[in-house]
Amino acid sequence: MSELIAILASVTTVSLIAFIGIVFIGLKEKLLKRILVALVGFASGTLLGGAFLHLLPEVAESSMTLTPFFYVIIGIVLFFALEKFLYWRHCHEGECPVHMFVYLNIFGDGIHNFIDGMIIAAAYLSSGSFELGFAVTLAVIFHEIPQEIGDFGVLIYGGFSKKRALGYNFLSAITAILGALVTYYLANIENISALLVPFAAGGFIYIAAADLMPEMHKKHQGGTSLIQLITIVLGIALMAYLKIALGG
Repeated sequence: MSELIAILASVTTVSLIAFIGIVFIGLKEKLLKRILVALVGFASGTLLGGAFLHLLPEVAESSMTLTPFFYVIIGIVLFFALEKFLYWRHCHEGECPVHMFVYLNIFGDGIHNFIDGMIIAAAYLSSGSFELGFAVTLAVIFHEIPQEIGDFGVLIYGGFSKKRALGYNFLSAITAILGALVTYYLANIENISALLVPFAAGGFIYIAAADLMPEMHKKHQGGTSLIQLITIVLGIALMAYLKIALGG
């Protein structure tokens, strides 16, 4: 029971990081739009860095019958199908007030947070001590802060109000609690994780490359383009730094 309490405390703390976007609530609309240009680029970089530097290395050496990259392809194709369905369902009668990549981002981030919850719970359960679980929790927190900032920017850029973006960001974040509970109550969860990790990676790659980057191409001013490029590189660089700093 003490392990379950520690697990729930850890994943709840991680979930609350979704409210980091509250620091942007008081900003004026004009200033927020300028910041969003950078945040969307930053989100693209963190999504790509998260997929290629954090998620895929976890399953690159797995013993699955099919290569993990097969499930990455499935993730990309499924996210494409979801986007098509969501567009037809919500926007077939005219211009859509909210871009479809917003819903995809929420869905993909929910899967990612579910996996984070699984990882945290597995760390506590496998080590037999609280030290490893606490260390993994810190690693997830450092990993989530830049991504949640980027996610908030994506939701605002895609058409959500600031309060709605915070609410949906938190809803996708609390799937970490569900992931932790599933791991705690199911012993043979590794096979599920091996499938979900590359699937989530495929979703991250799709959102970054098929949705966010084309959105950035709509703005052609030299200064804006330079900011976008710099923030993409910064997002990737931060994920690479976290990968190295947290021991691979």
